[in-house]
Amino acid sequence: MPTPPLAGGTAGPAALRPLIDTVLTALHDGAALRDGPLPAGGPDTVTPRTRTATHPLIPDHGTGAHHALRALVTALTEGAADPAHPHCAAHLHTPPLALAAAADLAASALNPSMDSWDQAPAASALEADLTTALAAEIYPHAPSPDAVITTGGTEANQLALLLARERHGPVQTICATNAHHSVARAAWLLGLPEPVPVPAPTGTLDLAALDEALTHLHRPLLVVATAGTTDTGEIDPLDAIADLCATHAAELHIDAAYGGPLLFSPTHRTLLHGLDRAQSVTLDLHKLGWQPASAGLFAVPERHHLAPLHHHAPYLNADDDTEAGLPDLLGRSLRTTRRPDALKIAVTLQALGRTGLADLIDRTVATAHHLADLITKTPGLDLYDRPTITTVLFRPTNADDHTVATLRRTLLNRGHAVLGRAHATDRLWLKATLLNPHTTPEDLQALIDLVTTTAADLVTTTGPDPATTTGPDPGVTTTGADPGTPSTSTDPATPTLIPPPTTTPTPTTPLTEGDTPR
Repeated sequence: MPTPPLAGGTAGPAALRPLIDTVLTALHDGAALRDGPLPAGGPDTVTPRTRTATHPLIPDHGTGAHHALRALVTALTEGAADPAHPHCAAHLHTPPLALAAAADLAASALNPSMDSWDQAPAASALEADLTTALAAEIYPHAPSPDAVITTGGTEANQLALLLARERHGPVQTICATNAHHSVARAAWLLGLPEPVPVPAPTGTLDLAALDEALTHLHRPLLVVATAGTTDTGEIDPLDAIADLCATHAAELHIDAAYGGPLLFSPTHRTLLHGLDRAQSVTLDLHKLGWQPASAGLFAVPERHHLAPLHHHAPYLNADDDTEAGLPDLLGRSLRTTRRPDALKIAVTLQALGRTGLADLIDRTVATAHHLADLITKTPGLDLYDRPTITTVLFRPTNADDHTVATLRRTLLNRGHAVLGRAHATDRLWLKATLLNPHTTPEDLQALIDLVTTTAADLVTTTGPDPATTTGPDPGVTTTGADPGTPSTSTDPATPTLIPPPTTTPTPTTPLTEGDTPR
C-alpha cells in the first residue's frame, strides 16, 4: 500500500478533493437510509447494526481510504440523531451551518495547534482578534475586555470558579437550583465548598432568597446566574442580581452559554440587560450560534483578569522568545494542544454579519413562539409557559409523569422525533429546544400530530409497545415510573398509562438536564 497522502501543503487539496466527495456521498446515503431525525429501533437495533457495518475496526490489512470512509461515514450517518431534522429538538444540539462546517474542514487540514506561535502564526492572530471582538460585544463599555476560547460552557464555568479562587481564595459559590450541573462539578474539581443552592420556584433565581443567603454567608462569595437554563430556557433577573452582588460585595459570574448570542439581535438583546455587570461570562456559539462543537467562550471585562492562567513551559514559551516578540499562547487556555475553533466562528461572523446572525436568531425565537401557539390551540396538550428563548415545554393533558416519559421514549425508539425532558412545577414535561432556523410551521404541526397520535396510541394500548421496551430512560426507575411519581402498575411490562383521578404526584426538586451538550 502506498504511503497515504497528507491534507496540508500544496498537494493536500488535490488529495482531499476525491475523499471529500466520498464523504459527501456517504453523508447523503446514510441520511437516506435513516430517513428521519434518528434511527428507529433504539440501542438494541442501532448498536449491533453499527458494529456489523464497521467491523473489524482494526483489520490486519487495510480496506483503503474510500472504502473505509464509505463504510464508517454511512454507518455513523444512518445511526445519527440529526439536529438538522426539524423533529430533532431535544437538546441544545445545534444543526451547524454548512459554511462553519466547511471552515472546520480547513482547520482540520491545516491543523494548527494553539499552544505556541510557531505552530499557529496566523491562527493565533485571528483568535486574538476574534476573542477581543466578542468580549467587546459582552462588555461594550470596558476599556480592555478579553476572552478565551473554550470547549463549551462546562470549561468556561470551571474557569470562572478557578479565577475567583485565584483572586480570593476558597470562594463560596451561590447558584440557583436552575443552574447548570457544571457549576457544582467545577467546585468539586477545584476543591471549593459545595455551592449553596438558592430556590428558583418560578424557573428563575429567587431574589429574596439570594439576598438572605448573601446576608448570612461568609465571604468571599461568587454568585452564578444563568441566562438561558437548560431545562426551561429562562433567564435570571441579571440586573437585580448584580445589584444584590454589589450591595453584599459578592462577585457575579453569568452562565450565558445558551442565551448569550441574543446580544446580536436588536430585538432580543434587552433580555440580557445587566450582562456586562458580571465579573465573567460564559458564551457558547455551538448552541444559538450554529457552530460545529466546540465553540465556547469565557469573557472578562479586563484583560489582566486572565493573568492567573499564565503557565511556563520552556519548549513552548521560553522567556527569550517572549521577550523577542513571539506571542505567549499558554495563558489562553487550561489546555495545551487545542484546535483553532476561532476560524469557523470568524468565517460565520464575517459571512453573515450582524444582520445575518440577528435574522437567524429572530427566526428561531419566532419558531418557538409559533410552536407554543400551536400547543395552546391543540386539545389534549398543555403548555408550560411562553418561551423566553427557544425552549418550549408541553405535555398531554391529564397524563402522569410515567406517561410523559413513555411517550418520549416511544417517539425515540420509533425514530419519529427527538424530544427532551424537564421537570418544572413538580411535573415532567416534554421539551422541544428549537435551534433550526429552517423549521417551518408545517414541520411544527407535524411534530404536534406525532405527539398527539402517539399519546393516543399509548392510551389505547393493551400490551407493551415493543418500541418502549428497548431500555430504561435515565432517571426512570426499574418499574418505569419517573422519580418521585408513584407507579400506577405493579407490572413494569404493562404499565397503566393514565393514572386514576386520585393519583397525586409526589413533589420533586426541579432538575437541570444533565445530558445537555456543554
